[in-house]
Amino acid sequence: MSMSADVPTPPRELAGQLRPLPQLIFSSRWLQLPLYLGLIVAQGVYVVLFLKELWHLVLGAMKFTEQEIMLVVLGLIDVVMISNLLIMVIVGGYETFVSRLELERHPDQPEWLSHVNASVLKIKLAMAIIGISSIHLLRTFIYAGQLGQDGSSYTSTGVMWQAIIHGLFVFSAIGIAYVEKISQAAYIKPGHH
Repeated sequence: MSMSADVPTPPRELAGQLRPLPQLIFSSRWLQLPLYLGLIVAQGVYVVLFLKELWHLVLGAMKFTEQEIMLVVLGLIDVVMISNLLIMVIVGGYETFVSRLELERHPDQPEWLSHVNASVLKIKLAMAIIGISSIHLLRTFIYAGQLGQDGSSYTSTGVMWQAIIHGLFVFSAIGIAYVEKISQAAYIKPGHH
């Protein structure tokens, strides 16, 4: 007589139910839903900003210098990269921490979403932040020694600190990726591939 025969199996409709306290704790993940909806609103604001800057570029195309056009285009790229970061946080965060989106058969499912978890999301976010920081650093290098669009001057000390901060972003991303690699290696037992 097997041990499993002695343990009663709950009816199928009750198998997925939790006791009240675990159910409350598990359901608390839905408190993040307004946060993700708020980020969708922020995404809409970035679309408006992008269109405004694009219109500014089109209207000034004939009178802008090459440097001014490049700076406006860098601003557009910056908006797109921040928007990409928002999408990663909204879609990846919701899928990881709130509920499945069940996009497996959808033709537009992002490739990265099929293997997203908290570790992958951290690395992707770090890489996006480095990209955004690179755009800001390039803009600073272009303006170095002259007045910026907002009237502020870019001193050599300010440029140096911005480059140091960018380097710290890169170093942090490498550190995160290295720690994740070590963590993954710890889960793989010797002799198993």
